Amino acid sequence: MSDKILVVYASRTGSTTGVAEAIGETLRESGAQVDVLSMQAVKDLTPYQAVVAGSAIQSKQWLPEAMHFMRVHQAELKRKPLAVFLVCMTLAMPKADTYQSFVSDFLQPVRGLVRPVGEGLFAGALDIRKVPSWRDRLGFRISVALGVWTEGDHRNWNAIRAWAASLPPVLLR
Repeated sequence: MSDKILVVYASRTGSTTGVAEAIGETLRESGAQVDVLSMQAVKDLTPYQAVVAGSAIQSKQWLPEAMHFMRVHQAELKRKPLAVFLVCMTLAMPKADTYQSFVSDFLQPVRGLVRPVGEGLFAGALDIRKVPSWRDRLGFRISVALGVWTEGDHRNWNAIRAWAASLPPVLLR
């Protein structure tokens, strides 16, 4: 096994992909060897000492392919240091700090499978044109009209990079 870290993600509109890439870049800057891949592209975790896994949130849950990845690789993920993150538009709402505990609960099914050594909770980006389901697009349009969200990129790159910079001591022990 090498000192390589795998950063894997599941994304619908690309926002989570960007977060995963920023995490990978930050880990590389700390001297780590890192691969950043979609969860669907990963078949084998053997080459990696540690894993960082993240998903967009849809209907208060990790995406189905993300949970599938966690179940398929559960035994191996229990033997490796694992950090997890989520990207959720709820954290882009006004007074997002009051929703941290609520959003953290979206990781409960993941915690039921594995024990992460770190957890990151990040707001996403909203571009309604990229939302695949017409029903979800309509819901977001209504929410934007009501002032629940605003379109745009709400990702806090400093917070994402700071979280990623905190990971090497717990992942590469």
